[in-house]
Amino acid sequence: MASAATFLLIIAAAAWISLTDAAPSPSSSFAPPPPCAPPQSAVAFLRSRCASTLYGVACYESLLPYACIFQTSHVKLARAAGDVNVAWLRSISKRVKELVARGAACGTAGPESAALRDCASTVSSAAGLAKQSAAELAKLDAAGATVGRSQVRWAISNTQTWLSASMTNEATCADGLAATGAAASSPVAREVVMAVVRAKELTSIALALVHGIPVPP
Repeated sequence: MASAATFLLIIAAAAWISLTDAAPSPSSSFAPPPPCAPPQSAVAFLRSRCASTLYGVACYESLLPYACIFQTSHVKLARAAGDVNVAWLRSISKRVKELVARGAACGTAGPESAALRDCASTVSSAAGLAKQSAAELAKLDAAGATVGRSQVRWAISNTQTWLSASMTNEATCADGLAATGAAASSPVAREVVMAVVRAKELTSIALALVHGIPVPP
């Protein structure tokens, strides 16, 4: 069994691969550019926007690779946060499903197994909702300066609704495992809880950055 730290490194790598393999279309995640030296204006913008979130350090570290893309654009920054969130949730969803299948093959039963099965469902739902929010931000980004006030408000509202629902699903998974007491004794449960806690942070960051998108007059 991999350690919690190893598991987190694996899904972080998977998240990065997912992002770099994605096609830059309005309906999918856009890939970060090759490593570059972002302008100071972009770095200062990122620091300022991340300060408005609950997880400033995680926000800055996870989004800095995108600085050459978003520059000082609120929409592009929120989109980058959405894409990072989707990639992370997809990785967790895949991992939890693997753990559930492994437990079923071994004939494992009990509260922890039931909680993991519930997690497989709720994390999958969270990933789906995050994907919807990312697609909405991608459309808003593609519309550029032509988008009107009502369209921006609609996109922000939809995205906030989906991200909030995604966070609820993430919390349901973590709370379900915590309620069984498995997180204190089971390496598998600890791994999943740690990964889901990270997902909640990334979803919270995306939600805060979406909230900060300015609405045109």
